[in-house]
Amino acid sequence: MSIGFSDRVAIITGAGNGLGRSHALALAERGAKVVVNDLGGARDGTGASPAAAEEVVEKIKALGGEAFSHSADVANFEEVQDMVAETQAKWGRVDILINNAGILRDKSFSNMDLADFRLVIDVHLMGSVNCTKAVWNIMRAQNYGRIVMTTSASGMYGNFGQTNYGAAKMAVLGFMNTLALEGGKNNIHVNALAPTAGTRMTEDILPAQIIGLMTQESVSVGVLLLCDEDAPTRTILCAGAGGYATASMFETDGIFLSKADQNPENIRNQWQSLSDTSKNKALLTGGKQTEKFVMKAMANMQS
Repeated sequence: MSIGFSDRVAIITGAGNGLGRSHALALAERGAKVVVNDLGGARDGTGASPAAAEEVVEKIKALGGEAFSHSADVANFEEVQDMVAETQAKWGRVDILINNAGILRDKSFSNMDLADFRLVIDVHLMGSVNCTKAVWNIMRAQNYGRIVMTTSASGMYGNFGQTNYGAAKMAVLGFMNTLALEGGKNNIHVNALAPTAGTRMTEDILPAQIIGLMTQESVSVGVLLLCDEDAPTRTILCAGAGGYATASMFETDGIFLSKADQNPENIRNQWQSLSDTSKNKALLTGGKQTEKFVMKAMANMQS
């Protein structure tokens, strides 16, 4: 069965350029009504212009779709609320939110100004928080919602010179994990996209021949899946250059030390057993880790 979005309303942040633009066009092509959000700043977050977002809107309308632009700064909750209120007034609902807006201010940590660190956190993390907060109760009331966070391999695995960006991109995964639990009863699915694509965010990082393989459209087909009625929830979908995978966090089974043996030397001596990955498990809530260790302690008491 084909994936379609007729009568669905989608808000995409940072949709004037790059991946956000590609996501907006892909959703509109399949029938979604689209809010094209973009402050219109440069890659580092400076400046503002409505031109890029308006161009995307005109392209969607030329293809027979419905769209409007809004220049809310995602780091400003009042501006985000205004965007959502305008969406509600025009179309009466919000079904899909793609938190895509982002900036880069790369430097090694020793040379990074804390103001640059905070700004990247504000846009990527708090921008996702603000937009999600603004639509959350709407989605709960209509008993339907699909939310996509944008994470990154830089957050999951690290990337030199991107402590601010990496911290923000890992933080949205923690945000996703809990939202998926809280939204489940109201049919709100929350996922994350880990994209790799040729955009202005990567144009001076990757060689031109590599960027040519990493089309934005190849990533957007993945985001369409995450916005579908039958989308998974609490999933990290990695996408780039036509490759697709999921990423997960696992925990080793670990060891148990009796009270008399609980010292750092014994942890070091049993490090190989503690780190053994043969019994890895993905834990579904924070309490599952506590449960695991308590069960180990109880089993030892009974032995």
